[in-house]
Amino acid sequence: MDDSGDSLRSPSASMSLNEEDDEPTWTYHFDPEDAGDMDDNDEYDPDFQDEPEEEDGDDDEYHDAEDGGDSNVEVEVFMGAGDEDDDDAEEGGMAANTISRLMTLITGAAGNGTGFLTRAQLLGLIQSGEVTLRSTLEEDDDDEDIGWGRRRRRPRAREPNRFPKVPSDEGTKLMHSGVFGANDYRVTKKKQLARRILDRELGLGDRRERKQNQDLMAQGMIPSTNPEMIVHYDDPVYSGQFSDDGNFFYACGHDFKVRMYDTSNPYNWKYYKTVNYPWGQWTLTDASLSPDNRWLAYTSIQSNVCLAPTDPNDTGDPYTLDLAERSAGTQHAGWRSRHSFGIWSVRFSGDGRELVAGTNMQSIVVYDIESRTVLHNVVGHEDDVNAVCFADKSSPHILYSGSDDATIKVWDRRSMGDGRPAGAFVGHVEGLTYIDSKGDGRYILSNGKDQTMKLWDLRMVMSTAKYDEVNPTRLTSHSDFDYRWGTYRDEDWFPHPNDNSLVTFRGHRVMRTLIRCHFSPPSSTNSRYVYSGSQDGKVYIWNMDATLAGTIDVRKATKNSRPLERRYRIYHGDDFPGWNTCVRDVSWHPNAPVLAASAWNGFNMAHGTCTLHSYNEAEEDEAEPQMGRSVDEKLRPVGEAFQS
Repeated sequence: MDDSGDSLRSPSASMSLNEEDDEPTWTYHFDPEDAGDMDDNDEYDPDFQDEPEEEDGDDDEYHDAEDGGDSNVEVEVFMGAGDEDDDDAEEGGMAANTISRLMTLITGAAGNGTGFLTRAQLLGLIQSGEVTLRSTLEEDDDDEDIGWGRRRRRPRAREPNRFPKVPSDEGTKLMHSGVFGANDYRVTKKKQLARRILDRELGLGDRRERKQNQDLMAQGMIPSTNPEMIVHYDDPVYSGQFSDDGNFFYACGHDFKVRMYDTSNPYNWKYYKTVNYPWGQWTLTDASLSPDNRWLAYTSIQSNVCLAPTDPNDTGDPYTLDLAERSAGTQHAGWRSRHSFGIWSVRFSGDGRELVAGTNMQSIVVYDIESRTVLHNVVGHEDDVNAVCFADKSSPHILYSGSDDATIKVWDRRSMGDGRPAGAFVGHVEGLTYIDSKGDGRYILSNGKDQTMKLWDLRMVMSTAKYDEVNPTRLTSHSDFDYRWGTYRDEDWFPHPNDNSLVTFRGHRVMRTLIRCHFSPPSSTNSRYVYSGSQDGKVYIWNMDATLAGTIDVRKATKNSRPLERRYRIYHGDDFPGWNTCVRDVSWHPNAPVLAASAWNGFNMAHGTCTLHSYNEAEEDEAEPQMGRSVDEKLRPVGEAFQS
């Protein structure tokens, strides 16, 4: 290597010849321990903004690799882009210079381990197509390299027609049943909204036809990409939801704060309050509004739930409920020690008297608010419980739990004492990120890391006896897919032989974080759709037959809506990789054709936004306030420079 490599710390480099195309390959052997302390400020590292390090040191190879472990790494630079007439010496010099620049970024110009790249930026570099990373943890010709510290088996050949049929036959039946919206079979061409409004004003048709016309109007008003408003936050937004009556919206941020807004006018929000989680770990994980809208329960990766009043005049500190508090009713063998779990999901019961929580200790906790007593703590899964919800908004008896063990368990509150579920839903082949109930005690929706969303019917639940007999997790427990870093390939997906779901929806990306999905509301959409956020910065909206009804491009709507920060300009200049967006949660207003998308956003996704999207046929908007206005977290207009 030439003098440009003197700044590196004792590199070991060699050149070999690619047998297939005679292209030289320079290999740099890099021991992670030589990089010194790479403890960057993770606060500005969006790739570390979801799940924290595993506390139990389980079989997560990624964390071993991240910490350095005992592995050595080879960075190979392939010089295949030049002319065929270039001599090897010139190409070798180019490779040496490339390696030198690469390792300077990693170890620093002085070789002291304080490089210019954060761990996230280094991770992005070695996962790109320009360099190939090889870990020498093991040598197995059947494995392939897929990223930092992760190796996955090459997929077996699978049936190319194994993916669910679109449109779905079962979904089509549901659409025709009237449970999920209205249908007009008499017309072959879709009527424009203006024509339907005219028919309504003229009173055309009988009572049934007028009702159908009204329903079809509601179904047709799908929000568009053009935003009514962009609310900017300094930290990524993890969840945001309207209340059931539409008068309230909350947004939970990575900074352990929940902002509350008056949305009684869905097009003109009013900020009125912020509450904190005082002992948060990593981020806020979830929040749930009580049925009467008076209380908001919100959680972090701790055993405590904060309970804050939503009254704007109540400025007191939130109450703290300790769900790890042991009581006489929690003698189940699966009981965990005090303060030993974090909460991924929390929900109010339909009567507002209880909370149910899913934890990172494979358990479901039921808590009585009035007596401040843990009623049940049941270890009901083989992995983290990422999502919980009640089947019926008016009843506290039936609840669901979704886990990283790729199953949904059904629980009857009246018989949870024995620790056995009432049934199960099986069909995902990777862990679940979210579940949502239609609120009718029958239908449930789930998002999975296998890049699918599934619709389930409680009448088709698998019995506990059948579940124990077939042991469905035997087919999914081997997966080593890390949704935070890896790319899920179509070759990895297979139909579960015990799948008891109704409809499977595909097309979105459930990556990087626990992305959420929902049923559309009955009033503003006639319960016609299901929808989900996505890692690619879009909101996907499906008909019940799994056909795509629409998309909202949040990345396009927010791109460059805030300037590049100085700390990024110093290292990247004008060549920063660009604006990225991951839509983590979405909420459709119950009474208006308005949708709010909560996202990680900005350059390097270090910030967050809530964007308000409405139905609008016009290309330009002349109303006040104007569409696309940018505001801060307290809805104060931002400066012109911020909007450039």
